[in-house]
Amino acid sequence: MHKLKFFKSVQFRLVMIYLLLILVAMQVIGAYFVRELEGQLEKNFQDSITNSLTLLDYSVKEEMLKNSDNSAQLQTNIRGLLVDYARNNTNLIEVRIVDDKGKILGTSNMDNQGVVGQKATDSLIKRTLSLGTTEDNIYLEDNDNGGGKRVWVYSTPIKNKDDILGAIYLVADIETVYEQVDDVTNIFLTGTLIAMLITAILGILLSRTITKPIIDMKRQAYAMARGNYTRKVKVYGQDEIGELAESFNSLTKRVQEAQAMTEGERRKLSSVLAFMTDGVIATDRRGKVILINTPAEKMLRVPHESANGKSIIEVLDIAEQFEFDDLMEMEEPLTMDRSTFDEPYVLRANFSVIQRETGFVNGVIAVLHDITDQEKVDQERRDFVSNVSHELRTPLTSMHSYLEALSDGAWQDEDLAPKFLEVTHNETERMIRLVNDLLKLSRMDGGREQLDKSFVNFTDFFNHIIDRFEMMKKDSITFKRYIPREPVIIEIDEDKIMQVLDNIISNANKYSPDGGRISFYLKKFEDEIEISISDQGLGIPAEDLDKVFERFFRVDKARSREMGGTGLGLAIAAEVIKGHGGRIWAERNQDKGTTIRFTLPYSDLPEDDWE
Repeated sequence: MHKLKFFKSVQFRLVMIYLLLILVAMQVIGAYFVRELEGQLEKNFQDSITNSLTLLDYSVKEEMLKNSDNSAQLQTNIRGLLVDYARNNTNLIEVRIVDDKGKILGTSNMDNQGVVGQKATDSLIKRTLSLGTTEDNIYLEDNDNGGGKRVWVYSTPIKNKDDILGAIYLVADIETVYEQVDDVTNIFLTGTLIAMLITAILGILLSRTITKPIIDMKRQAYAMARGNYTRKVKVYGQDEIGELAESFNSLTKRVQEAQAMTEGERRKLSSVLAFMTDGVIATDRRGKVILINTPAEKMLRVPHESANGKSIIEVLDIAEQFEFDDLMEMEEPLTMDRSTFDEPYVLRANFSVIQRETGFVNGVIAVLHDITDQEKVDQERRDFVSNVSHELRTPLTSMHSYLEALSDGAWQDEDLAPKFLEVTHNETERMIRLVNDLLKLSRMDGGREQLDKSFVNFTDFFNHIIDRFEMMKKDSITFKRYIPREPVIIEIDEDKIMQVLDNIISNANKYSPDGGRISFYLKKFEDEIEISISDQGLGIPAEDLDKVFERFFRVDKARSREMGGTGLGLAIAAEVIKGHGGRIWAERNQDKGTTIRFTLPYSDLPEDDWE
């Protein structure tokens, strides 16, 4: 056990939390106190000046009413009043009297008497004269040294009843108020630092009473981890920490007793799991999961944390069909179908009861097997037999009927006998094509169908196949080619790719309506070419696009049989393209019809390399 550094200990964290709480509290109190103090000092400063303006306002109003016709005498009297007022108020910088026209009648600043008689331009004075309201604001006034002090500018109207005779405009130095606030703030910060220092010392001493029992329990936990259950934690008091220490000592004793029992059970489970490669789930006697291995988690798609402690019937999702007691009596394997619409998924579970020598049931072990592939193969085998039987039954039934008619005397009818024989011949050829296609698919599945590859100019090869079909197509159907003129050299098995193209073009020709168009595309990419054949038929439903390459799948089964199809053409095409290392898929056109696309590997070779 390594020694924990003080800065990473709980004791340090407790002290820091304590200090941070004190700091936050002091800062909140200080911010509120300073803000309220600043507001109160500003208000007191402003009130002291505005209260002193009452007498000046009265005196100026009397002078303006008495000497309204003698401006020179009025200015002289006002200057005297302003000088006396400024002498009694040390914080004032300047006081001005303005008449109702905005002309300055006097100022208390003896060095600025030149403004008397001029028009006042300050916006506060203009608002006071026009609105009759009192205006004030605090500004930062720059000085020659680059600093500045804050001044309070105040403007109030001089009224005679409802008439505005003029305005009093004053500028006062309010910086002293903020200097007082700064002094108080510094005192408060000093007190905060002293309080935090004392708090830190007390916090370290107090936190030791909490952390010391915890340190003892930590040492005991390390000892228990090493298998030593003899140590005991010292109980320092009867508080919550003391109760925790007593509980820890009791836990140590119980763990020691349970260790022997658990070790025996662990050996049993370990011996079972050592020989299991499939999913394994073990439960206690109440059916709660106590062990689940990684394959079981993947099979059931549940995380280890959520499975442990839950009932096994919930983990297996069989709560609606079974109870835990049913699993202990189950002798046959349980098949669980977890398939979705897009993905088949089937599991098989075998259950085994764990019992002691006395017969007491300790729980159940479930062994899971993924049998999806096996079920899929079995289903495909069943579908294949069913499809082949169905495909053979129709022509055999037809042949049997016509041959029976011929044996009953229809062969003597010169009109019916040739027709019956023709039908029998066509059905025979159809069965031969079906058997040949089945043999070809069987050889491909068994890897016995070898590809005879050679370099081919696919542009000429594709055009040649289209030319052959163009001579046999109906006049009402048009062919449209989008094929580059330059050679595209690829290595393919000509016969098998020709069979793929014959099948796709033949299908497009069969299902194209009168007046329809079949389009042929050839696109070249860096490492492959893409061939597309598009028709304007009824099209394949979107849900069947992925199924058209399955064996015996038909969108319209009745119509396909009438046209002589076996349902294996596109399945063979898919196997051939896969054998060439390409891809094949179907798309539904936006307007109407279907497009079959497939790719073939391509590498850009010089022309001399293939001639």
